[in-house]
Amino acid sequence: MEDQTSSTNNQPVALVTGANQGVGNEIAKALAANGYIVYVGSRKLENGEKAVLKIGENAKAIQLDVTQQLTINSAVERIGKEYGRLDLLVNNAGISHGGTAPKNPEELMSTGRAVNVSLDEVRTVWETNVFGVIAMTQAALPLLRKSTSARIVNVSSGLGSLTWISDPECWAREHFGIVYAASKTALNAVTVAFALELEKEGIKVNSTSPGYTATALNNFQGTDSLEVGSREPVRVALETDGPTGGFTGPEGPLPW
Repeated sequence: MEDQTSSTNNQPVALVTGANQGVGNEIAKALAANGYIVYVGSRKLENGEKAVLKIGENAKAIQLDVTQQLTINSAVERIGKEYGRLDLLVNNAGISHGGTAPKNPEELMSTGRAVNVSLDEVRTVWETNVFGVIAMTQAALPLLRKSTSARIVNVSSGLGSLTWISDPECWAREHFGIVYAASKTALNAVTVAFALELEKEGIKVNSTSPGYTATALNNFQGTDSLEVGSREPVRVALETDGPTGGFTGPEGPLPW
């Protein structure tokens, strides 16, 4: 049986949330290509199963909605039974708004400004982008603690950098809103909190930004391809002996 033999398997084991499309899917592909067993988290299992067919035999579809604790618990329980540990958690799942129809960046900003933002929209996005990361990370910790090179990578955004956004010369100032951008600022704070707490256990926690990548998050209006945008998250995810408590993007370190 798989759960009886898996503990002796030397392949590293990873879980990527929101991995059926976009940057998460590119990360999953790269990890599988580098010999990882990759659990492809997807809110709808059928979407994950379709993604896994394209990634190959190292990939496993797993139903996972980071806003639903039961699915988080079930996913962790399954990984524990099949492999007994988790070497890498990539918290990639994220949404840019609370609706169902795609929105371009201008539409996102018109509804995300501090003066007119809907608290329901804020709660919906933060539930995935912030609280979901906390819940997923806490649930995965028992399995991560069984790894000799445990890492957590949180996929953030340069928009979350308060230092950058506060610069009068920053071109993205007009794109900073409370719904999405501030959720990434909060995610960075969550990254720092976990990094400080887990450093004593040797578990590394970092934030990374793909840059302005064309994904469903921005209605595919980003200027970078998925391949380009996934390079830095992939690099951080594969770095077993790197630093902890960092925030990097395509051009290198980013200010908090």
